[in-house]
Amino acid sequence: MSNRQSVITVLTDAVEKDPNNVSLRLHLAELLLEENEAEKALEQAGAVLNLQPDNLEALDMAARAAGLLGEVEKANGYKRLRDALSGKGETNKTIKQEDLFDDDILSADFIDDSPTPMKPVGVGPMFEFKDDKTNKDDELLDETDEIWEVEEPDIKLEDVAGMEKVKERLQMAFLAPLQNPELMKFYGKSLRGGLLLYGPPGCGKTFIARATAGELGAKFISVGLSDVLDMWLGNSEKNLHEIFERARRKAPCVLFFDELDAVGRKRSLVRYSGVSGVVNQLLAEMDSVGNNNEGVFILAATNHPWDVDVALRRPGRLDRMLLVLPPDAPARKAVLEYHLRDRPVEKLDLSSIAKSTDGFSGADVAHLCESAAELAMSDSIKSGRVRPINMNDFKQAMKSIYPSTRAWFETARNFALFSNEGGIYDDLVDYLKSQRML
Repeated sequence: MSNRQSVITVLTDAVEKDPNNVSLRLHLAELLLEENEAEKALEQAGAVLNLQPDNLEALDMAARAAGLLGEVEKANGYKRLRDALSGKGETNKTIKQEDLFDDDILSADFIDDSPTPMKPVGVGPMFEFKDDKTNKDDELLDETDEIWEVEEPDIKLEDVAGMEKVKERLQMAFLAPLQNPELMKFYGKSLRGGLLLYGPPGCGKTFIARATAGELGAKFISVGLSDVLDMWLGNSEKNLHEIFERARRKAPCVLFFDELDAVGRKRSLVRYSGVSGVVNQLLAEMDSVGNNNEGVFILAATNHPWDVDVALRRPGRLDRMLLVLPPDAPARKAVLEYHLRDRPVEKLDLSSIAKSTDGFSGADVAHLCESAAELAMSDSIKSGRVRPINMNDFKQAMKSIYPSTRAWFETARNFALFSNEGGIYDDLVDYLKSQRML
């Protein structure tokens, strides 16, 4: 084993023991890139971005790793986001397919000899490039040219396993008033405001948001950081305004902000003024200054609610926070049934497997099914005899798969203990006590 490989092994062990250590992950990602282990490097850079979505070094490494893997669009996306956050002015340069096999890719200086010109957006007289006819045409774009996809989910809350408290809160906040308009009018109930779903990753926050839209018979628009941020001054705010305008035109519509801590990060934590402007614009849109948000239901999800700007949680905005916990045993069994429905299985005791996976997120359970299937397939290849997935495959898979939620709860415990102003984390405290984590 080379010296560098030895260092990588040591760093990998250290990261497993301290998964929130950003410096360790970045160092490990750099060494993995030097060893041409791009997939592992991308995994480490992605873990850093989950912790710090605006980390420029992680974005740069992610772009380099994706480039080495041949994932052109993903590499360009990371680079555009990096340049938007750092204020660089050449984010329209893209990676060419032939450059993916060039050693210079590691420098992340991706060059396209004929980039598509990008027109700056006028923010004031000194930035305006005004052409009355062109501007009018831009404002009257046909909806088929809009870049934000509008979905019509065909799933409903009954398709979501478990999460009974979450469903009950959604019913009270959105569904019951909409289904009983006369009572809503009698009690003066408004459908303004929104709901912030928080909890460990992989527990179904995005899925239940889609199911809510399906239950309402509403359109669904999912918004991420890359949908909003732009390198040009004022364009990020304009993107956000256009997203809300489209949601208003499509009402009833569920507007879902995934990873809200990236778009609505605490302004005290933001190092770039452009991101602060996005938060201010988001506040203005949610207050509906000069607009009407009636019929626009705002849902958001985050793994780091403590990083979300407190102004976003003011009454009338995302005024209700709801903890989305790992699935219970019946829900885990339902997830197992779903992911095994099209796979050959033999004598599986799903109740026993569900009981053995306490603390697993929905994504962990799905990964367990995938790993068991891989073991069965590998054994079939070696023996030359195709066989179904059995209990032994699951027992073997569970030896190397652990709940990914543990690290999140370790971090969340500190905030539940020391940052529980106004009781916003009371439900988290109750859960931690029930699990003997407090």
